[in-house]
Amino acid sequence: MIIYKIHKLAIHVGLATSSKVIILEQTGKNKGYRERDITGRCPEANCCIMDGANRLDSAINMKTLCRQLSQLESDVIFSRDAGRYLCDYVYYVSLYCGNGMAAFIHVPPLSKALTANFLGRVLQKIIQEMLLQLQEILCETQ
Repeated sequence: MIIYKIHKLAIHVGLATSSKVIILEQTGKNKGYRERDITGRCPEANCCIMDGANRLDSAINMKTLCRQLSQLESDVIFSRDAGRYLCDYVYYVSLYCGNGMAAFIHVPPLSKALTANFLGRVLQKIIQEMLLQLQEILCETQ
């Protein structure tokens, strides 16, 4: 059993309907939100946080994480664009409020090739690797 001693890390998972791979998002963007959500709302001034930085990156290095996960039986890729809709909005706000202690994973729709059980195991491995990386980051700063 691995015991992780970490602070708070918010991990979000969103559906990427047109994707066939798992996407690890590095960056949340503050501006450019023009699409309305299901209730017809759009962020004021098309941004998440009025005085926030244009973009925020996760403390987790997603590119490194992708390389570490290359042995998985599922394709995992790195991205810096979560899409300027609800996923990116949630991610940016989480990064902002958590000082970079957030992660976002886009997953493809379930299928015969990608079952819920298999996806659950892959997500578990991804999250374990995130926590190990975060533990290393925290040890370096102490």
